[in-house]
Amino acid sequence: MAMLQVDSINVFYGSIHAIKDVSFNVEQGEIVTLIGANGAGKSTILKTVSGLLRSKGGSIQFTGHTISSAAPHKIVSMGLAHVPEGRHVFSQMTVEENLEMGAYTRSQGEIAPGLEKVYNRFPRLKERRKQVSGTLSGGEQQMLAMGRALMSQPALLMLDEPSMGLAPLMVEQIFEIIKELHKDGVTVLLVEQNAQMALSVANRGYVLETGKIVLSGNGKDLLEDDAVKKAYLGG
Repeated sequence: MAMLQVDSINVFYGSIHAIKDVSFNVEQGEIVTLIGANGAGKSTILKTVSGLLRSKGGSIQFTGHTISSAAPHKIVSMGLAHVPEGRHVFSQMTVEENLEMGAYTRSQGEIAPGLEKVYNRFPRLKERRKQVSGTLSGGEQQMLAMGRALMSQPALLMLDEPSMGLAPLMVEQIFEIIKELHKDGVTVLLVEQNAQMALSVANRGYVLETGKIVLSGNGKDLLEDDAVKKAYLGG
């Protein structure tokens, strides 16, 4: 059984049919990426999986449990964390306060060990732990958003456009962190505009166009696919 199984979901924004009969799965231990142009529906899919939007029909299962109508906080407590596009840190709170907010589904005794793990993963956050998060750079805010999600001890981490707006050197650093998380046993579902970077780290990928999956395969094969190269890789 797949860790995440999405079957025939349909999502509407008013009369606009944004996601059309989309099905895919994520196996435990994989990095799976969703790629496609702006407006293809990538972020909408993640929001639907995490309970922020609802599908009309279809089903979403996580670790064998149906979560199609579960509340977002219940989904987090089951081990599925979502780092949204645009990071959305609590800008008036310190770095450490943001991280503590990420542990709201955990017991009090788990907070200190969780902070230690995050600070080991992101030393820059430890240096800035008392700094107001709204004053951080874009890359530091992305690290904070990822660290906050990791405080919930997720089995599956969903990342929405983690490289958006970042300098190339910081993009490289964020993708190194994604690879390290994967090595440490975190399963990752990645939405990313930078298709080259996403497919280079992914076990498998799905290509979305106007709310439909039009192509899927392993990361290396999609990198070499002529249609993908032409549409997303400048080939």
